[in-house]
Amino acid sequence: MCLCNHSKLRMIRSLCTVNMDHKRLSWWGGVQMGPPDPILGVTEAFKRDSNPKKMNLGVGAYRDDQGKPFVLSCVRKAEALIAAKQLDKEYLPIGGLGEFSKACATLALGADNEVLKSGRVIRDVARHVPSRDVFLPKPSWGNHTPIFRDAGMQLKAYRYYDPSTCGFDFKGALEDISAIPEKSVILLHACAHNPTGVDPRTEQWKEISDIVKKRNLLVFFDMAYQGFASGDIDRDAWAVRYFIEQGHNVLLSQSFAKNMGLYGERVGGFTVVCNDAEEAKRVESQLKILIRPIYSNPPMNGARIAATILNTPELRSLWLEEVHGMANRIIKMREQLVAGLKNEGSTHNWQHVTDQIGMFCFTGLKPEQVERLTKEFSVYMTKDGRISMAGVTSGNVGYLAHGIHAVTK
Repeated sequence: MCLCNHSKLRMIRSLCTVNMDHKRLSWWGGVQMGPPDPILGVTEAFKRDSNPKKMNLGVGAYRDDQGKPFVLSCVRKAEALIAAKQLDKEYLPIGGLGEFSKACATLALGADNEVLKSGRVIRDVARHVPSRDVFLPKPSWGNHTPIFRDAGMQLKAYRYYDPSTCGFDFKGALEDISAIPEKSVILLHACAHNPTGVDPRTEQWKEISDIVKKRNLLVFFDMAYQGFASGDIDRDAWAVRYFIEQGHNVLLSQSFAKNMGLYGERVGGFTVVCNDAEEAKRVESQLKILIRPIYSNPPMNGARIAATILNTPELRSLWLEEVHGMANRIIKMREQLVAGLKNEGSTHNWQHVTDQIGMFCFTGLKPEQVERLTKEFSVYMTKDGRISMAGVTSGNVGYLAHGIHAVTK
């Protein structure tokens, strides 16, 4: 098609008008740029750094002593067993894979737990809890806030971490919990508190249980690190089991991202302890109604892997050995970091580094010290001084100790 210059000019003007109109009428024209994720932002900055000694202590994923992602051998073997069965890919029921759900609850509560035998536990609620108030420890895992907020809950907080000691603010926690209105929800980290790594001692857990019972609070346990905190699955689940023994009908969420390294599989379980089997059936029916419009039914691959490991004696034993080794590596890195700081000549008390447990450590570093560590040593972490101990290896722990000493002396 051949057009004169005048016709071409008219067409260009017409196109410009159409484009302007499209821009004016865009459905998304008013959408604002969202803030960057604080954890992912650390990783992006780390990737851009050319320093060969750079360290990424922001990501919450286990790394081996060479700093490489680690796939458990029990996972590889479970995948091979599953592949050999040539199973179908049909939808799972709304409540998930039955063999996984049972194994998941048994792992958390213990095989001989009364609530499992009586059938008053359901495994897969915001609209059915008596109060919209949920009290989170201060601080708590960053995603807890949007999860509960988007579920329509009113977010409140109770004191937990004491910056002056880098430890548990037991007195403050008891005072705040004692003032929580009755029938509110309280969230507790079962072990390896995220992000601080600070856990109550056994006797402190007992006092917390007593006060929670007096206040008639609904306990929501988040347990993402069973086995990966101390290396002992029973020790890490002690608080959950104790609360149930004391008569608390708890809510429990579990994750197998950390303790089985199944990060990308997004596999976990949700358990509700009820008064009796009949009540459990009614609660389960309502959970299914909630699940149906959200995700309908869960993905199966991760559940199959975890179920195969937990229900195959050989693989279960191998998993317990491997998760114990992972936990011990983290504990060893804590000890070596403190030793390295002493060797550097630091006079600060770093005992909190070894007192804390699990993947994360609240170092006590101030934002300006964190900034210096990043600029001068290419050590990347979140501004609150939290580090992922999984990013620390025998090869770089000395460098980290040198950097921390340099910005804190």
